[in-house]
Amino acid sequence: MSPPSPICPFDWRYGSEEMRKLFSLEEMVRRYLQVEKAIMVGLEAARLAPDGCSKALDTCLESVKASDVYSMEALTGHDIASLAFILGERCGECGRYVHLGATSYDIIDTAWALIIRDALAIVKKKLKAIVDRLSELALEYRDIVMIGRTHGQHALPITVGFKFANYVYELSRSFERLCELGKRVVRSKVSGAVGTMAGWLGNGLAVEEAASRYLGLEPHVITTQVAPRDGFAEVVLTIAILASQLDRFALEVRELSRSEIGEMYESEPRVGSSAMPHKRNPVIAERISGLAKLARSFSVAALENIPLMHERDLTNSSSERILVPHAFLVIDQMLEDMTRLLKVLYIDREAIKRNLELTGGAIMAESVVIRLVQKGLSRHEAHRLLMQITRSMRPGASLEEEILKHETLSKYLSPEEVREAIEPAKYLGNYSELIERALSYWQKISRC
Repeated sequence: MSPPSPICPFDWRYGSEEMRKLFSLEEMVRRYLQVEKAIMVGLEAARLAPDGCSKALDTCLESVKASDVYSMEALTGHDIASLAFILGERCGECGRYVHLGATSYDIIDTAWALIIRDALAIVKKKLKAIVDRLSELALEYRDIVMIGRTHGQHALPITVGFKFANYVYELSRSFERLCELGKRVVRSKVSGAVGTMAGWLGNGLAVEEAASRYLGLEPHVITTQVAPRDGFAEVVLTIAILASQLDRFALEVRELSRSEIGEMYESEPRVGSSAMPHKRNPVIAERISGLAKLARSFSVAALENIPLMHERDLTNSSSERILVPHAFLVIDQMLEDMTRLLKVLYIDREAIKRNLELTGGAIMAESVVIRLVQKGLSRHEAHRLLMQITRSMRPGASLEEEILKHETLSKYLSPEEVREAIEPAKYLGNYSELIERALSYWQKISRC
């Protein structure tokens, strides 16, 4: 009989092999074994197991496969109990000390910490490369003037580099969050049933210290039978925020690639439509937006896992087996797609210039208002007059012409002053310094 086909797309379609392997059953069991050895190191340090038992475990740990554990779980109904039984049987005289005083979530939560540490490293590495590329684009297109849009309407001129710099800053903040949450989440949980360390007969802190040091982790300050679930929620929500930021960039590309705009688009050669040969669909950006919906939806389950009964219940377990791997696989695929999107993103300077001139200079009305106030006209009156003019302009008309023939406004501004006021490149404020400030912020954050 052939093996069953995978059901979940994350088994084969989404996520990198690097991230997928990290959450495989084989890797999870490997981390369980790593924690069991660490606890044996702790038992030795506390004189609760003979010296040499942690070393003696090495050979028998190598013999344990994920299939061994989950075959026995089918009989016992408990994966960690099955693991402890197998080690007890296979590890000779030292086997009788395996899992002594520990509870299953000492193993599971500490294993999660190890896996999350490695998963965060993958996410940070990919995110760093993305922000570095956005920084390059911000510099490359620093002075290319384009229209800025608010409410979907033409607003004021910005530059393409300024637009990219805003994403540099936003994603820098997510990178910063990823660095910070590791301090709260990537911690060992070595405290036994209900968290009091009672099974170690007053030597619990010594067990915890030695086990945690062996794993390279700081321990939680205090726990119940499980590590506090706000940490897991923080991981998932941080991923959801990052996913939403990537979604925002993807939406930007999707909007600007509309046929009537055409300022940015995916230039990768591919079939756009099975029916319409002319289509150039933003499929990478659309996949980013689609997966972001999943990332955000995981937040609810993560928050629901915080309120557990008393010192623990089991309602978090089943959801976390799905939640944690899939949250990381979703963001991993989104980062892969973002990397690819930035490689194929085409900036159409001609379309940018054409759209900048689309309103005949009406976008420069605020600039004219500022000049008029400097010449003595009240701001509210200048605003009223410019609103009247721009809303009555016919297609093909120019703001410059409308001002020069206006009885009132032409008295305040000369033709040269009007021409200067409606030049987009001269109404960009401190855009260059702001770009530099965003890039400097990233350089500081990227070293965390």
